[in-house]
Amino acid sequence: MSTLEELSARALAFDSMRPAVEFERRWLTWGEMRQVADRLNALIDASSVAQHAPVAFIPRNRPSAIAALLGMIAKGRTVRMIYAFQKPTAIARDLQRLQPAVVVAASEDFSSDVLAALQSLGAAGIAVDDMDATPVPNFERARKGDFPAPMQSQIEILTSGTTGPPKQFAISYDIIAKHMIGTNLMQDPQAVDQLRQPPTILCMPLGNISGVYSTLPGLLLGRRAVLLERFTVAGWHDYVVRHRPEVTGMPPAGVQMVLDANIPSEDLKSIRSLGTGAAPLDPTVHRAFEERYGIPILLSYGATEFAGPVAAMTAALHTEWGKKKFGSVGRAMPGAQLRIVDPDTGTVLPAGREGILEVVSPRIGPQWMRTSDVALIDEDGFLFHRGRSDGAIMRGGFKVLPETIERALLLHPAISAAAALGLPDQRLGQVPAVAIQFKPDVNHPTAAQLEAHLRDHVPATHIPVLWHFVDDLPRTPSLKVDRPALYALLQSARH
Repeated sequence: MSTLEELSARALAFDSMRPAVEFERRWLTWGEMRQVADRLNALIDASSVAQHAPVAFIPRNRPSAIAALLGMIAKGRTVRMIYAFQKPTAIARDLQRLQPAVVVAASEDFSSDVLAALQSLGAAGIAVDDMDATPVPNFERARKGDFPAPMQSQIEILTSGTTGPPKQFAISYDIIAKHMIGTNLMQDPQAVDQLRQPPTILCMPLGNISGVYSTLPGLLLGRRAVLLERFTVAGWHDYVVRHRPEVTGMPPAGVQMVLDANIPSEDLKSIRSLGTGAAPLDPTVHRAFEERYGIPILLSYGATEFAGPVAAMTAALHTEWGKKKFGSVGRAMPGAQLRIVDPDTGTVLPAGREGILEVVSPRIGPQWMRTSDVALIDEDGFLFHRGRSDGAIMRGGFKVLPETIERALLLHPAISAAAALGLPDQRLGQVPAVAIQFKPDVNHPTAAQLEAHLRDHVPATHIPVLWHFVDDLPRTPSLKVDRPALYALLQSARH
C-alpha cells in the first residue's frame, strides 16, 4: 500500500507537460507544480530546521499553494493550517498559538503583524507566489530548532465546533491516504486515463477539511482540476459550460446564488448530481433548485473531527428514497455508526426521536463522539440534521459560535454587554446579528468602528450583518440573556 508521501511524490513526478490545474483560464503543468514544490522544500531545508519541525501554512486558493502542499506532503512534513481570510492581527495570534518553525504563505500575507510574530517566534518565512517560492527577507533562517518529533506526519486543521469549541485537530497522513484517497489510489495512477475525464472544480478553502478533502484525491490520481480563488457563480458557470461535468459541487450558499443568477437550465444539462459538502442547506432553497433544474442535490454530514463525512445521500439512495427522505443527509457510511441520545441523560433514543447526535468515525477510532448537533434517525436509518444545540450560527459552510463574537466585543472598552445570534438568510442559511449595551458615560462607537475592532479578533465569517444598540439587553428573571426576546428584537430591527 502506497503512503501519502509516496502518492504525492508520484504525482509531482508526472510528465512535465501534463496539465494539472487551470487557474484564471491558464493551465499550469505538473512540471510547474514540481518546480514550486522542489523550491519550497529546498528553502525549508536551508532554514536550518529539522524535517519534522512544524510548518504553518496560510494557503490561498492558488496553484502555487496546492503545489506547496503537495511538496510538503511528499517530504512528510507536519503542516499546521491557518485560514488566510482573517485580519493580519488574527493570523499573527494564530502563529503565536501554533508555534511553527517555518511559515509558508502568499507574499501579501506577510504583513507587519505577521513579521513581528515571526520575529518573536524565531521562525523562518517563505512566500509562494506566481509559481515560485522565495525566502522572506531577513527571515531566511529559523532561530528555534528544538521541536519534538511527532509520532506521525499529519495535517492540523482548525475545527468549526461540531464536538465543542473550535480547536486544532490533527489528521494523520495514514488516515488521509486510507480514507480520503481510497483504495483506488493504492494502484498505479498512470493506469487510469484521467485526461479523458472532465476536470474537477476546486472552490472550497484549501485550509479547511473540505478543501483538503476535495483537492488531494483527484490531483493525486492525476485528474485535472479547475481552481477558483473563491466560489463565484460566474466562475462555476463558466466551468460547467466549458467542461460539462456529470458530477460537481458547490458550497451551500452557492445554491441560492445560482438561483438568483437565473442560469439557463440548458447550461447545466450535463450535471447528473450536485454535492454541497457537509454543511446544512435551507430546505426551501434545496427544493427550489431541484424543481428548476431537475438536478438532485446529494447532502452529507461530517466534520473535521471525523476526518470527513460519516453520512451521505448517495445517488443510489436518492434514486430510491429521494422524495420520501427529502432533506436527509443520508445513511451512515461504511464503518460509521450514528445514534441519537437524550441531551440530559445520555440514553439512546428510538428511531424518530429528536436528540443529540453521537458518532463513531472509522477514521478516528471505536469511541463514540458527542456532537453539538440536534438530529433524528428515522426507522429506515436516514439521518436528519435539525440544527445546533449550542446555538451555533450556520453561515454558509461555516459554523459561528455566538460566544466567540460576544467575547471579542467585550474586549472593547465602551461595551458593557453583547449578545449575538443567527437570523435566517435565504442565501447563507443564517447570518450573525448582535445587540450591544454600552457602558454609561462613554462615547458610543459607531457600527463601523465596532466592526473594525471585531475584525482584529475574529474571522470575517463572524462579522454581524446587523448591529443593534440597546439600553439594556433583554434578560430572564435569572438575569440570563432572554434568547427568544433577543431574537424578536433583532428580527424587528432588521425590518
